Amino acid sequence: MSSRKSSARSRSAAPDPALPPLVIDDAASERWDESAELLVVGFGGAGACAAIQARELGLDVLVIDRFHGGGATAISGGVFYSGGGTHIQREAGVDDSVDEMVKYLSMETQGVVSDELLREFCEGSADTLRWLERYGVPFEASLCPFKTSYPLDKYYLYYSGNEGLAPFKEKAKPAPRGHRAKGKGLPGASFYDPLRDSALRLGARTMTETRVTRLITDRDGAVVGVEAQRLEGTWARVHQELHKRGIQIVPYNPGLANKLREQCFEIEKTRSKTIRLRGTKGVVLAAGGFVYNRAMIDEHAPAYRKGMPLGTPADNGSGILLGQSVGGDIDRMGRVSAWRFINPPMAFAHGMIVNKQGERYINEMRYGAAIGEAMVDQNEGTALLIIDQHLKDLAREQSRPGEAQWFQRAPALLNLWFNSRRGETIEDLARLIKVPPDALRATLDAYNQVAESQQSDEFGKTPDTMRAMRRGPYYAIDCSIYSKRFPCPTLTLGGLVVDEQSGLVKREDGSTVKGLYAAGRTAVGICSRQYVSGLSIADCVFSGRRAARHAAG
Repeated sequence: MSSRKSSARSRSAAPDPALPPLVIDDAASERWDESAELLVVGFGGAGACAAIQARELGLDVLVIDRFHGGGATAISGGVFYSGGGTHIQREAGVDDSVDEMVKYLSMETQGVVSDELLREFCEGSADTLRWLERYGVPFEASLCPFKTSYPLDKYYLYYSGNEGLAPFKEKAKPAPRGHRAKGKGLPGASFYDPLRDSALRLGARTMTETRVTRLITDRDGAVVGVEAQRLEGTWARVHQELHKRGIQIVPYNPGLANKLREQCFEIEKTRSKTIRLRGTKGVVLAAGGFVYNRAMIDEHAPAYRKGMPLGTPADNGSGILLGQSVGGDIDRMGRVSAWRFINPPMAFAHGMIVNKQGERYINEMRYGAAIGEAMVDQNEGTALLIIDQHLKDLAREQSRPGEAQWFQRAPALLNLWFNSRRGETIEDLARLIKVPPDALRATLDAYNQVAESQQSDEFGKTPDTMRAMRRGPYYAIDCSIYSKRFPCPTLTLGGLVVDEQSGLVKREDGSTVKGLYAAGRTAVGICSRQYVSGLSIADCVFSGRRAARHAAG
């Protein structure tokens, strides 16, 4: 799935293609509209942490954002993956160690970063949590007692990955490491807002409604600044309001959200002025991923094209394309996380998922991104959830208010009402969903046998998480990536290759681009092989701070 080459097709088709770099002779003699020691492109989680770290070290910082800051972090679940014995874990009575955290994450990351970097990340994890708290991010030691994709508002520490499931639990002692920022519902703002406020309080300057369009280099190829298109006055305020409204209504009216987004783009094209900004110690690209650049998705990860973009319109690949424009290498561009969460309700996870051949292919209790990976990469994007009447009734009960978050209950109920096919026998159901009846019968018989035994099945699913389904009626819910009634959120994990010690962007020959850093989902990082909740935000914090430290010398 790795893709290392760029193409003219993706570059020309992208909503915001990066222009070729502007090469100048002498940065000191050029006219600049603004200057700072460190320019940070993108004011999301990675950009905010880069700005805070840089200000801690005394750098003058200017943060540039196409919209008004926040990025995907502000609309996320606000989960920070941390372990190795954090004070939150200890307060909750959880025993964890750096070694066990390394063992688990090594299975998830599968060599996407070096062993040395992974250990550095884990060894610093508990201190990083304290660092976030120092800047106002609220955490709490309330341990969720059951497995879920996202806990109720009374729980803020939970198993956010596959830690308690086979084969992970056999190789690493399980521990809950999902530290959720305290807040109602999806508290991405509870995580992001304190960081933004801290960056501003420490003296970081910001320039919003400003779209970076190309890098500026000297004759030796060192990045010395950026060129951007900036909105001011009334048009900046209109642009901000349209973007804000678009983000708010995406889950309810994606068509209208897209129209508002197009209006933002039109304002940018017709009402912006060109400015040039200098960064004397470097530029940090922290502009998100590329899930909203459908041309790049078509090129690098076409199997995920029908997934629902997860992020903001700022995740348009512009940061990656800017890095490529000066020779930056890319990797893991085919890695996309497809979130096929079916729990809660737990009753769904006690059923079985099959492909077009009527065969199971994963432990249905696995984390949603793992289900999504197996669904898309190995089973043509197909996932058909099979349950019986008992599990359907139980799913309704588990989808009542107070049993799960509203954003978990709503899709579960909608799928029960409008996205389920019914068959009195399993053969009837097989014909309705167009899978071989004999194969589905054999799959169900094997599932029932394990469910009534004392042994785990071939996927590591234990009998206590299975339900023998020996009587109809049976139901099938289409969970496939192309299901129109059960959208599958997707986000990109690949990006610019960076030097692991500095965060400097690397060329294909292994050399680094002087003065240019990348962080967060603009760069290849710890979660670029596999996603578990909280790991992307943790990587944003880690990589943003790393870039700032190196730029400070």
